[in-house]
Amino acid sequence: MPEVKLTKTMVDKALPPVNKDQEFYRDTQLKGFGLRVTARGAKSFIVEKRIGRKTRRNTIGSYPALTVDQARKLAQQLLGKIASGVDPLAEKRRALAESVQLCQAFGEYLETRTLKPNTVFDYRRVMREAFPDWQKVPITTITRSMVEHRYRELGQRSKARANNAMRVLRAVLNFATARYTGDGEQPILTANPVQRLSDTKSWYPVDRKQTVIKESGFKAWFEAVLALGDEDPNSYGSVARDLLRTLVFTGLRRDEARNLRWENIDFAENTLTVPDTKNRTPHILPLPEYLLAIFQARRDSATSDFVFPGRDEAHPVVNINRHKESVVKNSGIHFSLHDLRRTFITTAESLDISIYTVKRLANHKLSKGDVTAGYVVTNVSRLRKPMQMISEHLLKLVE
Repeated sequence: MPEVKLTKTMVDKALPPVNKDQEFYRDTQLKGFGLRVTARGAKSFIVEKRIGRKTRRNTIGSYPALTVDQARKLAQQLLGKIASGVDPLAEKRRALAESVQLCQAFGEYLETRTLKPNTVFDYRRVMREAFPDWQKVPITTITRSMVEHRYRELGQRSKARANNAMRVLRAVLNFATARYTGDGEQPILTANPVQRLSDTKSWYPVDRKQTVIKESGFKAWFEAVLALGDEDPNSYGSVARDLLRTLVFTGLRRDEARNLRWENIDFAENTLTVPDTKNRTPHILPLPEYLLAIFQARRDSATSDFVFPGRDEAHPVVNINRHKESVVKNSGIHFSLHDLRRTFITTAESLDISIYTVKRLANHKLSKGDVTAGYVVTNVSRLRKPMQMISEHLLKLVE
């Protein structure tokens, strides 16, 4: 680094470096004060000082926005801070970190996580609905009291949604704790304010839903489902009818079923494959005879890549709420689409199918602490009989 007296004339005459990105000039009058010239000709004043084992370089400002004399005065102030033990770069880094707003932390959280589209959609909805007025709030100013107050507000509308909102906020702030640091790489958040809910045992107890379509009402429900369709397999009613039957005869989750493509159906092996599942493990199920017949009928008249096409055949069916409400009205059975999954699993358990097979049918991960589960190998062929048993049991209910 050349040593020269920094003056207006010298700075004006300083040329862009050749064959390198930047050149530095040290001031002979004030040690630690210097000029940076980039290959593009941009000029800025710097302060350079060794702090501990590292040389810290801090940009004061650009030329000619700052004159040489102004820059030298600012350099003297910075050098004075450094001499008293203050690290300007650490101060600047901490100030930037402490200014991070919730919306910024949330955006970076989504960028760095591998999340499914539906999960991202749900998280965005939570942020939009539960914390609309916190988006521009610096995360360092979100207090435990704020969290508790907002949690109570949300709980007055829905305890389950209040719990979910705070779990999302907790995840974002945990991410921010690791992401943003200040002096000495210390996190700017020393504690997650959502932790208060755990420390005070304040989480709302929310019972897991146990609703299923009872055997006594299954016939009425099933007949109402059949009434949705017509002779055209591609009509919206027929799509809704066959999607509902698929859900209750396979136990698939809604999106797993509605996103099925014909390439996922193997008519040679009589299986269906869900390549992208909630637990990220491909799910292969044998098709019982009844469901196989439904798929074959749909395949014979298919005009879309999707087994259950929407009104725009380039996309899968999205919303069957109107048809669902029609089933509720005609059968008197109130249900959610996830109730059909619970009905499938409950039916499997009622037939004394082993718990390991039920978990495999539902694509539930086996507990890591279950030693026996590690020795149980359940291939697709072994699932064919229990799938057929479940199908036959459900069909007997509607005979």
